[in-house]
Amino acid sequence: MKVLIINGSPHIHGCTDRALQEVEATLKANGVETLRVNVGNKDVRGCIGCNFCRQNGRCVFNDIVNETAPEFAAADGIVVGSPVYYAGANGQLLAFLDRLFYSTSGQFDKTMKVGAAVVSSRRAGSTSAFDEINKYFTISAMPIVSSTYWNEVHGFEAKDVEDDLEGLQTMRNLGRNMAFLIKAINAAKAEIPQQERGSFTSFHTEG
Repeated sequence: MKVLIINGSPHIHGCTDRALQEVEATLKANGVETLRVNVGNKDVRGCIGCNFCRQNGRCVFNDIVNETAPEFAAADGIVVGSPVYYAGANGQLLAFLDRLFYSTSGQFDKTMKVGAAVVSSRRAGSTSAFDEINKYFTISAMPIVSSTYWNEVHGFEAKDVEDDLEGLQTMRNLGRNMAFLIKAINAAKAEIPQQERGSFTSFHTEG
């Protein structure tokens, strides 16, 4: 069992990293392997809708997105962490997620891979960023892992997060819940429902 951990912060050892460390440690303590990918410090451009990936099975921009795709395919779950900027997630992270989810949609089925969003903020704006990330999971038939509060920590620097005892507690509960859900889904692998994919509603009319 393996979980892909995405750090969307440009500060590799910042508040988001501290939250993710707590999740990672708890997952490992519960028998789940983790792999960390740092995205926020990379030069990631957005999707241009060229559909190169539809014919070639990879994004036209050969960068960290294509490097991460096989790891996502092999993982049982994904945790996406982001700092909060203007009540939203980091721009590089969103560009990365747009391209990762879109370019792999024809490569492998994400059904019942579990997903979790983790956000860090100084004071506010975290719930809208949290919601923003969760939308990638909800359109991919991926169960969202919850905790005992919104999956967030607060602080200006990583050391501040140490004082957010409830935030760190939330991260540990998230890790436990994620490990449990992955194990439960793996135990019922043969019963995972098939997703209907044939219909595509379009209101475009010619003429």
